[in-house]
Amino acid sequence: MTAVSTRRRLMRAGAAAVALATAVTLTACGTSDSLSGGGESTASSSGAITIGSQDYYSNEIIAEIYAQALEDSGQTVERSFRIGQRDVYMEALTSGEIQLIPDYTGNLLQFYDADTELRSSEEVAAALPDALPDGISALEAAPAQDADSYNVSAEFSSANGITSLTDLADYDGTLTVGGNAELESRPYGPDGLKELYGVDVDFAAIGDSGGPLTKQAILDDDIQLGDIYSADPDLAGGDFVTLDDPENLLLAQNVVPVVDDAVADRVTDVLAPVNAALTTDELIALNAASVNDQKDAATIATDWLTSKGLLG
Repeated sequence: MTAVSTRRRLMRAGAAAVALATAVTLTACGTSDSLSGGGESTASSSGAITIGSQDYYSNEIIAEIYAQALEDSGQTVERSFRIGQRDVYMEALTSGEIQLIPDYTGNLLQFYDADTELRSSEEVAAALPDALPDGISALEAAPAQDADSYNVSAEFSSANGITSLTDLADYDGTLTVGGNAELESRPYGPDGLKELYGVDVDFAAIGDSGGPLTKQAILDDDIQLGDIYSADPDLAGGDFVTLDDPENLLLAQNVVPVVDDAVADRVTDVLAPVNAALTTDELIALNAASVNDQKDAATIATDWLTSKGLLG
C-alpha cells in the first residue's frame, strides 16, 4: 500500500470517525441515565448479563465475540458498547450497570497502581487480582495483545535514523506526541518519555484511539509521534515505523475479560476457550476485517467464532 493510497483511505476513514464520534456522543447523551444512576441495573435484576466495550472499534469486536459466545451458551445478553474510556466503564462495572467488559491487562493494572514496575504478561496478570476493586475479577487473559505503541512515519524514521524511543533524545527539533487526552497524564505519556528516555515532547490530544485522525496527523507531520495500538493492521502497511521500547516504558497489554463476581460463574467456562483462541495475529485479522473490509462487529464476531468452532 502506497503512502498516497493510505492518505486517501485515512482521509475517508477520518471523516467516518468524526461522524461515528458524533453519533456515539449523541447516543451517550441519550442513555446517560443508565450509565450514571448507580445501583443494580435492570439487566442484572432480570438475569441478563450486560456487556460493555470501550469507545474503540477493536474492543467492540471483542465484546461482541463475548456476547455471541454467551448467547450461544444460553445466556441472555444485553449490549452497552462504546461507553467511554476506563474511568467511565470501570465505574459502570463497579456500580453494577454492566457486568462484563474486555480490557487490557497492563493499562488496567496501571489504572489502579500507577507506580507499578511490572512489565511482562505474567507479572501483570498475577498482580491484577489484588489491584482490582472488591467484587470485580479479571478472568484468564488471552494470548492476544493490543498494546500502546509509539509510531513515526516511515519518512521521518528514514530521514532522521530513528527506530527506537532511545533515538528520539538525539533528534534536533521539536517533537509532538499525539493520542487520546488521557495519554497526557498516563505514566507512559510525556512524563514517562522524559523520565526513561530523556525526551521532551509537546502533546496534542487526538481522541480517536490511534485511528485515522492520529495516523493522518503523523503522515502530515502535524505530530511526529503517535500512540497507535499494536494490533492495528495499518502498522504492517509500510507507512509507519513502530519504535522499539528497550526500557519497557509500555506494559504488556493482553486482552482480558473483567467481570462482576456476581456473574463470574456463568461466564468463565464459556469465555475460556474463546480467549485461548484469541492470539495477536487473530486480533490483527479481526481488526483488518473492520478497517479494510468495512464489516460490522457482529458479522466479524460471528465469522470468527464459527471459524474456530466456538458456536454450536
